[in-house]
Amino acid sequence: MFVPGIKIGHATNEEYHTGCTVFLCPAGTVGSVDVRGPAPGSRESALLSPEKPVLTINAVVLTGGSAFGLATADGVMRYLAGQGIGHPTPIKPIPIVPAAVVYDLFFSKGETLPDAEMGYQACLSARETDVSQGNIGAGAGVTVGKWGGFQGMMKGGFGLARLTVDDLVVGAAAVVNAVGDVVAADGSVLAGARGTDGAWLADHDPLRRFPERPVVQIGTNTTLVVVATNAQLTKVEANRLAQRAHDGLAIVIRPVHTTHDGDTAFALATNRVEADFDLVANVAVAAVVEAIRNAVRHASTVAHVPGLAARNFC
Repeated sequence: MFVPGIKIGHATNEEYHTGCTVFLCPAGTVGSVDVRGPAPGSRESALLSPEKPVLTINAVVLTGGSAFGLATADGVMRYLAGQGIGHPTPIKPIPIVPAAVVYDLFFSKGETLPDAEMGYQACLSARETDVSQGNIGAGAGVTVGKWGGFQGMMKGGFGLARLTVDDLVVGAAAVVNAVGDVVAADGSVLAGARGTDGAWLADHDPLRRFPERPVVQIGTNTTLVVVATNAQLTKVEANRLAQRAHDGLAIVIRPVHTTHDGDTAFALATNRVEADFDLVANVAVAAVVEAIRNAVRHASTVAHVPGLAARNFC
């Protein structure tokens, strides 16, 4: 289980290595977002600003397909509308479905893109007990370590982590499509840019200097995170939690928040238990770190791009 009440669903195109992931929220879930990457692709992010009066949201969508993939949110809206779920208006409920994208066209060549039907199917598959990781949903076609050029990149993926402190539950989910490397607790590279000999480029260039490498196109990288908790949070606190989630990105991805990334963190609070905000935030940072590492640990090799799940990728 991720966080009680929140259902996770995936739709994956295994032939073209793309997909989407949906988080269906229980009634009363407060949500916000913090966007740090200069090259994001998103929907409804302005609505999640703490000063906006709409407090609760119904779902969050993470999707491949770059900006084309935002169409998946239409399918999620259709599913929720069919359940009568949404923000009340004089005519009908309007589902509140923020979404964010990753660029995963390297494998599909853009021939097949996530669409509304895929978003709908992800909702149908959503379960509280889904703990799938790796090349699934929005993590199907993502990669990491592109600061050294595309030829040395490795497979990223979708990762989960969950931590509890007494009655407090904090979960983190991550789609890792970073230009940077993902590092282990000791700072060594876990998955990232490799040289022609298979060695980590960072061993010889710890500052990871882009100008000395082939140009990496802006906007082709992004790490997306959803942090969720059963704690009672205001919308302002949810926004602060989304901000703190980026501390986790900074710990485990090097470099992060670069010109080439659209790094975005969502925060969800189901408002079930009382908890100190700083405790929630500290636990969330640790969960984000673990979710990002799990994303690459469970990533399988695709074509010529090695994943750690293969174990013998070198």
